[in-house]
Amino acid sequence: MDTTKTRSTADAPVRANVFDDCRNIASGAVFLIASGRSAQDFPFQQFADIPMITMNGSISMFIDTPIKPFFHVCTDRDFSNQQPEMFAEAMRRSQRVALWEDHYQSSQASPTGELYFLRKAPRATLADLLRTDPELVRNRVFPCSRKKPLGFSKNLQRGFFDARTVAYVALQIAYHAGFNTVFLVGLDLDQSIGRFYEHEHSNLSPCGLDQHYQNRILPSFELMAESVVGDDFAVYNLSPSSRLPRTVVPYRSLDEVQALVRG
Repeated sequence: MDTTKTRSTADAPVRANVFDDCRNIASGAVFLIASGRSAQDFPFQQFADIPMITMNGSISMFIDTPIKPFFHVCTDRDFSNQQPEMFAEAMRRSQRVALWEDHYQSSQASPTGELYFLRKAPRATLADLLRTDPELVRNRVFPCSRKKPLGFSKNLQRGFFDARTVAYVALQIAYHAGFNTVFLVGLDLDQSIGRFYEHEHSNLSPCGLDQHYQNRILPSFELMAESVVGDDFAVYNLSPSSRLPRTVVPYRSLDEVQALVRG
């Protein structure tokens, strides 16, 4: 499908794809690399042949390696200012990148891979809440009590649902692209210990995990576990100390992951 947006750079015009272009282009397993401290223990070299989706600063794990992320997702409009070197590395290294259009327009880095613009799923109308939409899975229990809707998008062409953590956006992209087994790496969701790439003297990006965990993050993962996970879509957590209950996203050890991937 032809693209709809362009921006000239010193080298060549950069074109933005539409999400239909990457729907169901993949299958099998994928690793989603978040920024929790436990990501440091993940032996990614052992799984270098498996597609990986990075997000924000987790791209720093792959500097000086041959690994090129299948997708890089950035929902933080300030990340390019807070961590310009990491942002530039993600734009240079990734096969595909997804970010807000206004962020792309204001940033100085340009992707070498395919570019996709993020947009949120539309707010539900009363008619939407009275019917089942196979592509936009919504929480319809107490729709009037939430200013921000909970949901899971199976089709990113129609937008995504925000859970106040970029990992949830990456999960929806993984489903959209066609993967059916997702392994979450570094999804600790522990604000007190920070991100693996941050240290005492580095620039620290704001973190709202504690603020949003109970009312947005946990309910969104619970909705996914109840209404999306099934025989054709499995999600596992590789963080042994994740804040997410194992009853919501099951934990798997590296040995179990090896068996599932290499089986």
